[in-house]
Amino acid sequence: MLTLRHHQARGHADHGWLDSWHSFSFASYRDPEHMGFGALRVINEDRVQPGKGFATHSHQNMEIISYVLEGELAHRDSMGNSSTIRPGDVQRMSAGSGVTHSEYNPSQTQLSHFLQIWILPAEQEVAPSYEQTHVVAADKRDQLRLLVSGDGAEGSLRIHQDARLYAGLLDGAADTRLPLASGRLGYVHVARGRAKVNDQWLDTGDALKLTDEPAVTIEAGEQAEVLVFDLPR
Repeated sequence: MLTLRHHQARGHADHGWLDSWHSFSFASYRDPEHMGFGALRVINEDRVQPGKGFATHSHQNMEIISYVLEGELAHRDSMGNSSTIRPGDVQRMSAGSGVTHSEYNPSQTQLSHFLQIWILPAEQEVAPSYEQTHVVAADKRDQLRLLVSGDGAEGSLRIHQDARLYAGLLDGAADTRLPLASGRLGYVHVARGRAKVNDQWLDTGDALKLTDEPAVTIEAGEQAEVLVFDLPR
């Protein structure tokens, strides 16, 4: 079964310093039909104005992934980590038994545009941890590159869940196929451009849920940056 979610159907909040689109229920956006999908709980597309950001706040028992599309995102946390991530970087924080952190746009001139993703962990109250990596564009060009997994396969960041997150830069006629094992869910989010996924065209911000499907198939992309999730139910 395929379920298309149009980008304009997402929840939206404009706070001036922050413009955010919510694929699933988050903060003041509440929709019982969109509380998550399998272990995937949150995809927020955030645009943070220069010099602004999220003050120190806490998280617990959540796998949090940040994926920058434009600009920079600075991170500091109670584990002693301090870093700035840019396009091509992927950051993973396992909140586990509890962690505090802040995120802000360190630039005084450029917007910070990024996706923040939350995945429900299979284990509760684990020790908090953090890691990040950089993936060059060539490794995502016309293919799906594994970014995050439950076992750290292929040099991916490791989370406490049997879920996999891939990213691809797709432009042209190249075909890309990701098999889905029986009982698994697929979720595709188009971060930029447009792509034909399982015979359906998806534009920027659109998403496709796949239930009881054998594979995710991307047959064409038009300057597309695509995130693909392989999820437990």
